[in-house]
Amino acid sequence: MQATGATGAAQLPQVTEARNPGMVLDMDWVRAVQANTSAIERRCKTLPGRRSVKKSHQAAWLLKAITCIDLTTLSGDDTAGRVRRLCAKAAHPVRPDILQTLGVEGITTGAVCVYHDMIEPAVEALDGTGIPVAAVSTGFPAGLSPFHLRLEEIRESVKAGAHEIDIVISRRHVLTGDWHALYDEMKAFRAACGEAHVKAILATGELGSLRNVARASLVCMMAGADFIKTSTGKESVNATLPVSLTMIRAIRDYHARTGYRVGYKPAGGISKAKDAITYLALMKDELGDRWLQPDLFRFGASSLLGDIERQLEHHVTGQYSASYRHPMG
Repeated sequence: MQATGATGAAQLPQVTEARNPGMVLDMDWVRAVQANTSAIERRCKTLPGRRSVKKSHQAAWLLKAITCIDLTTLSGDDTAGRVRRLCAKAAHPVRPDILQTLGVEGITTGAVCVYHDMIEPAVEALDGTGIPVAAVSTGFPAGLSPFHLRLEEIRESVKAGAHEIDIVISRRHVLTGDWHALYDEMKAFRAACGEAHVKAILATGELGSLRNVARASLVCMMAGADFIKTSTGKESVNATLPVSLTMIRAIRDYHARTGYRVGYKPAGGISKAKDAITYLALMKDELGDRWLQPDLFRFGASSLLGDIERQLEHHVTGQYSASYRHPMG
């Protein structure tokens, strides 16, 4: 794998795929979806050992991972200053001396993800960088605010300048098997987003089973989701490899049936460079190289970038540095 260089390929948006228009809800297809939990778990246990990369190959994978990060701050004490610092880090995610030694330039993160109130400072800070702003919406993280307010929140975030909207589905629709309600909800969210791309957060740790995860993934794609995403990062269980494999195979089946590529975003709990490589390897194995680009794959992360930068410095110097040498903002 080659790291993204000065060609501009790391800049976003870089959408080259036809956007998923969705389709009529096919309940026969939804009901036919199953998930063999034991087989999925066995497959996932083999991944970290099978896809171990070292030295320059590891550095290239880690540089690729950086371009796929949605650098995120979703805290109650967020300020405009913190967001501006985070945006500066997104535009320059690795110290220049490290990149110079690696012979790479032009690396940025995939996006910056914030709450609605922080969209304006993020848009201003990222002006001219090509990095989009993503906003969480629809009563994030629980998704239990009145439906009309959730739709209006989406519209306000798009109006404020967000290019991507991360929505949360109503988990109760999945838990009660009300797939028509989930489809209608997701379709309304997609319509409210307009030209902004929509990532559907399934909150997989609260869905009860991998079969529910697979069916919810499929229904959201049928309703026009541009991405499906594991978690808000606020659940007790967030992104896991079994959940990821389940969702990725749903994406593969949807592409095989419709010809449209839908993106994938694992979020929550991914904080180590070695984990990022495992997820990238899973995407490559299951979906191929096309899904290793930031218009189809993102990490939702706040601390992952710091560990990646430490690993890159170790590759260059042979020494590990303290985490404070790689601040997020």
